[in-house]
Amino acid sequence: MENATNVKYQCHDCGKEIEVKDGQLVDAYLLVYKDGNEEYQVIKCKECYEKSPALTNFRNCEVYSRVVGYLRPVQQWHRGKQEEFSERKEFNV
Repeated sequence: MENATNVKYQCHDCGKEIEVKDGQLVDAYLLVYKDGNEEYQVIKCKECYEKSPALTNFRNCEVYSRVVGYLRPVQQWHRGKQEEFSERKEFNV
């Protein structure tokens, strides 16, 4: 891990700033995860790693909804339709 003077590292889970001394992480872990062909490098502070060494919240969830009979990702909708979607309320029957 390169240590540039202006680079600041943060814990993936809690956002706490990670200290680097002589190119080494202090009280933190560098974790490497593979997902298919992609590789993720994540830094976790010691406290968060002890709570859970697993990687979470590294992907955006793609939300689909029905428009005129077709299921489409909400991210592909125009801005007005996305705003209308965000104002919808869910009901349990």
